[in-house]
Amino acid sequence: MGNDLDLFDVDSIKEGIKEDEYMEQQEDLMPAYGSEDWNEYVMSKFENGELFDGNPTCAGLRRVAEELLGTIVVSRPSQVFPATESDGPGRATVVFEVVIDWMDSGQMRTFADVADVWHGNTDDLFCAHPAATASTRAEGRALRKALKVKCLAAEELTRKKDVESIVRQTVQTPTDGEWKEEDAISTPQINFVDAKCKQLNIDVMGFVNSGTDSYETIKDVSKKTASKMLGVLNEYQNKSKDIPENILGYDTNWR
Repeated sequence: MGNDLDLFDVDSIKEGIKEDEYMEQQEDLMPAYGSEDWNEYVMSKFENGELFDGNPTCAGLRRVAEELLGTIVVSRPSQVFPATESDGPGRATVVFEVVIDWMDSGQMRTFADVADVWHGNTDDLFCAHPAATASTRAEGRALRKALKVKCLAAEELTRKKDVESIVRQTVQTPTDGEWKEEDAISTPQINFVDAKCKQLNIDVMGFVNSGTDSYETIKDVSKKTASKMLGVLNEYQNKSKDIPENILGYDTNWR
């Protein structure tokens, strides 16, 4: 009888329940932000309708960002460069920023990124609205940056075009698709520098020439140097480095 009574031992049953509850709590524990387990944890939060071939949609990124990181208090295009071509949809570039009340602590963190849309990197259905599509892509990129996920947003994908072939046919000089640091600064880099300088009230050319080298125009800057400049602007924004007074004062006509 003693062995039979063990089957109904209340204390044992309670211990079993506590263990199950503990395991459930452990499964819900959030890993450290940016840790080795972080990406897998974030991706597990997306619902089936928010994933397209394993890539999260912008709407899904927005929802999960608020669930894991805090309330999004600002979500807007900070700079829009609409298409100017008269014979087609053309190319549009958008800089998008997202400000998050980090963990709802009252501390604001800003994440921004840039995206461009043209017929060579976008399916035809969305080429008709290049600025709007670029805005959605840039927002997705900013949210990806905030969430530190290792994948593209669904809206960044081009499914019905061979982008590599189109680019090779478009450029005058053949390219192997590699990023060459000695190449001239790209249009998205220029637009991002402009957007950051405007946001921080910095004179663009004053900033560009604040280093050891001097440039007549921003187009003389290399991609490698431009990347370093963007890093400095991010330090200014995060207030980890003070902005020199002699480069203050944004000029809308700097171009």
